[in-house]
Amino acid sequence: MNEKKKFVVLDENGKQVECEPLFTFESEETKKQYVVYTDNSKDDNGNVRVFASIYKVTDKGGELLPIKSEKEWKVIETILESIQEESKKADE
Repeated sequence: MNEKKKFVVLDENGKQVECEPLFTFESEETKKQYVVYTDNSKDDNGNVRVFASIYKVTDKGGELLPIKSEKEWKVIETILESIQEESKKADE
């Protein structure tokens, strides 16, 4: 049985939320590693919510850090758009 890896984050209210990583990547432009993940909740339009964070490897495993720069968000948006386009082509 192939079990998906999950991890727990704290939401804005300090509540533990179980999340599932969708993919990770390292940006040559920013020299940082990122993780794109979901808590499988849905927005008002019925779309699954997706989040992204900087993933920093530590001696304790890993740490998620907030993405603060517009440049980093543009890198992530470009990758998400590329994956979305590939997915659309595969469905055709």
